Amino acid sequence: MSINGRKIGLSHSPYIIAELSANHNGKLETALRIIEEAKKAGADAVKLQTYTADTITLNSDSEEFKIKGGLWDGRTLYDLYEEAHMPWEWHKPLFEHARKLGITIFSSPFDNTAVDLLEDLNAPAYKIASFEAVDLPLIKYVASTGKPMIISTGMADAEEIQEAIEAAREGGCKELAILHCVSGYPAPAEDYNLRTISDMIERFGLVTGLSDHTLDNTTAIASVVMGTSIIEKHFTLDRNGGGPDDSFSLEPAELAALCKDSKTAWSALGQVNYSRKSSEQNNTQFRRSLYFVKSLKAGDIITADAIRSVRPGFGLPPRELDDIIGKKASINIEKNTPTSHHLLK
Repeated sequence: MSINGRKIGLSHSPYIIAELSANHNGKLETALRIIEEAKKAGADAVKLQTYTADTITLNSDSEEFKIKGGLWDGRTLYDLYEEAHMPWEWHKPLFEHARKLGITIFSSPFDNTAVDLLEDLNAPAYKIASFEAVDLPLIKYVASTGKPMIISTGMADAEEIQEAIEAAREGGCKELAILHCVSGYPAPAEDYNLRTISDMIERFGLVTGLSDHTLDNTTAIASVVMGTSIIEKHFTLDRNGGGPDDSFSLEPAELAALCKDSKTAWSALGQVNYSRKSSEQNNTQFRRSLYFVKSLKAGDIITADAIRSVRPGFGLPPRELDDIIGKKASINIEKNTPTSHHLLK
């Protein structure tokens, strides 16, 4: 899989997505700065969310439209999304700014009209949010663009994930990835069950990543060991900014650390390799080997108390001790001489 020429998969370092989400807090200038900081931090892409309150919910204050518990307790869905949405007229300047900076930008559309807007901007890829993973008609419409797709799987069971994948394939998607996700805001690390990632890779056979809503980078970096090829984290300029998503988002220094540390973790995985590594080459001298600890004359029988296993490693290996004991010295040997075969009869 690739997006804008950047290859994504187990053979490549993790693809880092900075999720701008609602962290613009109603200011285009803030959204532009978030893109700039994501680029500086080393992220591969910045992602938007494309919806309006009217395209994602209904303007109702009845109980089923009210949020109960969590960060947004008591608010209606319409009220929350009216505050959080990215104004559609901002999309073009944001796309232009990202392209000028050289960072990939794409979005999560929440209905067909959002897809149409993003197609007009030539979005290079699409992300399906976890809550929309069950909206199979939307997935098929996005897939019909022929662009790479990423589907988050928060709250979805294995059957629902398979249905989403099949919808994407039926719609025409050729390049598809899925993200393990916990749709808690924030989510505790213990909810993530990262071993699920390796199972998803085996079960679904797709590029697999992590959409991480924990409060630090530990879970994301640990996921690299399980086969994560994509890491998505919410990103803000200031965690105390007061916006809907600020409190569980990374700040610039933390995003920079994630970009660096995830690549280090991926690099450390390497391949199965039992050979001596380059950094070890000069340290073989510090291994143990067999040394004569007594002076011997030619013809003397070598006894156990005449040899010790010590550092450095210039003598014969300790595994040859039993073979050496009982043999004779071939020449005069000085104390503290490393053992070697030419000294033995």
